[in-house]
Amino acid sequence: MSESRTAEAAGWDERYAAAGLVWSREPNRFVAAEAGDLPPGRALDVGAGEGRNALWLAGRGWQVTAVDFSAVGLDKGRQAAEALGVAGRVEWVCDDVRSWSPPPRRYDLVVVAYLQLPAEDLAAALARAASGVAPGGRLVAVGHDVTNLERGVGGPRDAARLWSPEQLRSLLTGEGLVVAEARTVERPTPEGTALDTLVTATAPERD
Repeated sequence: MSESRTAEAAGWDERYAAAGLVWSREPNRFVAAEAGDLPPGRALDVGAGEGRNALWLAGRGWQVTAVDFSAVGLDKGRQAAEALGVAGRVEWVCDDVRSWSPPPRRYDLVVVAYLQLPAEDLAAALARAASGVAPGGRLVAVGHDVTNLERGVGGPRDAARLWSPEQLRSLLTGEGLVVAEARTVERPTPEGTALDTLVTATAPERD
């Protein structure tokens, strides 16, 4: 990784080390809603952090690859997987999703949750994530929406790192996926209502 990315990873290591759980152990509500009825297969969790979505999927029978550049976050996920009895269903990969490439067309489900990067870095990460979706597989992306700055709570205060449905639709369509939905959704929190971008897309079946 570059010096700036190494420093960013170190910052997240410190953040994860300073708290029991930075995020909830429960999966993101939108990931659970979109993936809850899918038959288990192979899944990729891009920017997995402490692994809450990866652990939830593993508990439902999925074989999951969880990728993040924070070794501390992944270690916390690994420990939780052992405690939950799903250690054999999760592969933990410490790498930068902006440059790490998954095996092509391997995953029945790819999850990208709250990967708040500048536009160029987000495009690179999503291109790699999209390349991993198997024919007929699904990609679910959810992140802080740009409208959250003025009308929601929480999330980054840097507009350059926030998403919009139109932005994600364009990026994923450009990578050959078929976008099923792209919209702004509300997420209740203890501090008030947060606004997220939610996008689902599929990879075309092979001819």
